[in-house]
Amino acid sequence: MEKDSRIYVAGHRGMVGSAIVRQLERLGYCNIITRTHSELDLTRQEAVEAFFEKERPEYVFLAAAKVGGIMANSEAPADFMYENMMLEMNVIHSAWKTGCRKLEFLGSSCIYPRLAPQPMKESCLLTSSLESTNEAYALAKISGLKYCEYLDRQYGTEFISVMPTNLYGPNDNYHPEHSHVLPALIRRFHEAKESGRTWVTCWGDGSPLREFLYVDDLADLCVFLMNNYSGPETVNAGTGKELSIRELTELVAKVVGYTGEIRWDTSRPNGTPRKLLDVSKARELGWHYKTELEEGIRLTYRDFLENPMRAER
Repeated sequence: MEKDSRIYVAGHRGMVGSAIVRQLERLGYCNIITRTHSELDLTRQEAVEAFFEKERPEYVFLAAAKVGGIMANSEAPADFMYENMMLEMNVIHSAWKTGCRKLEFLGSSCIYPRLAPQPMKESCLLTSSLESTNEAYALAKISGLKYCEYLDRQYGTEFISVMPTNLYGPNDNYHPEHSHVLPALIRRFHEAKESGRTWVTCWGDGSPLREFLYVDDLADLCVFLMNNYSGPETVNAGTGKELSIRELTELVAKVVGYTGEIRWDTSRPNGTPRKLLDVSKARELGWHYKTELEEGIRLTYRDFLENPMRAER
């Protein structure tokens, strides 16, 4: 990308999209195109086509998505599948039709099978069944990355895909029921500390193993790949490190400063037992994450405290 290239970041108000905008600005890119949801509903094909015809972006980061944790995905699978499928197809198709030079599609590690061999290589996609609690979201993301792959094969486009592990960081969603595990824990422990509660209940038994990547590190990889990678196969984005949900919970409590008891509600689902990405491909390309988990949680908690309205989402 040239510094004055026309770059469209779809989903620039979300955690991932805003991090990509920060990274682009940090590196001196000066022609960044954005639209809010009220300005452009990406699920409306006619509106998306008109936007691309007018703006003609040369590069597209497709970070827009309807996202949520286990409860949100379980309660509204139809909504997660429809909205994500529609916005992905509209943006990717319009980018192809208007001659976009390169598009980068942001997916999720949930695209991989529930019991995939660990750590999960990019090649294990579609080798067995998905995790049922987020199957609808995963199917939508698989469709997006496959459409990019098919356009590359059929029309010679340069549309690439990145599959991040669990993300966290500034501008996250801290909703008590619809957020992912790490921001949900930040809010839960903060409120318990503020109210003087002596115990906090967490879902499951704490045994699942998870990997977490600070969102600004993902943004660094996204821009790096846009400039340095071409190929039909997706690239995993992660740290290559994992810890149990129980260990994560204790670490978040430590950072927040909550010293009460942690109880486990084993009637609630654990989700996938283990999700660790094989990140050797990104390493071989010359990229490595920078932010260790405890420091990333501290930065995220600071963001939570400095932006109280985010807790109302």
